[in-house]
Amino acid sequence: MRVLVADDEVLLREGLCRLLEDVGIEVVARAGSAEEALRKAGAHRPDVAILDIRMPPTHTDEGLRVAESLGELHPEIGVLVLSQYVESHYAMRLLNRRTKGIGYLLKQTVAEVDTFVSAVRRVGAAGAAVDPRVVAAALNRKRAHDPLAELTERERHILALMAEGRSNAGIAKLLFLSPKTVEAHVRSILMKLELPLDQEENRRVLAVLRYLDA
Repeated sequence: MRVLVADDEVLLREGLCRLLEDVGIEVVARAGSAEEALRKAGAHRPDVAILDIRMPPTHTDEGLRVAESLGELHPEIGVLVLSQYVESHYAMRLLNRRTKGIGYLLKQTVAEVDTFVSAVRRVGAAGAAVDPRVVAAALNRKRAHDPLAELTERERHILALMAEGRSNAGIAKLLFLSPKTVEAHVRSILMKLELPLDQEENRRVLAVLRYLDA
């Protein structure tokens, strides 16, 4: 797998590169600004572009803008955005633009090496990776009419795992349940939330996240 790493903080950028190279992922380019990231992504065509959400010149949403531009210019490049804070509106803005090869993680996830590397590989394989803390923030919001209240505790847990991008098989392994049991829970969740019974992973993740952001 080939990646580009874009972050204006040199220590973090080089730390990410070293971490990725240590697990056998090739870093083909480094960038310290949004403009440089977009230019080098076009030149090197990595499998995944890992982008800090805040980069020069304004340190607001440059990483998201690069991600959006890559979706239009080079949709084959997966995009993984890193953020310092839980900013669900930014996450939804990103996820509403594409249904595969997409990820949004908090920077502290980098310290969880296995989780971070797994997310990079998932995005590179045209999957989705969403930080569980972003999912939890969405799940915990109160609404006047909340269909989430109809879910059992087990179903809420499975919904959070679905939104992180996990497959039925992955959920079954994590929760020590049979695949058929997980499939039954997923169907129940989707029916209660009036979501399409679509088992294609990326579309399912997007549907759940869009519901949580509604």
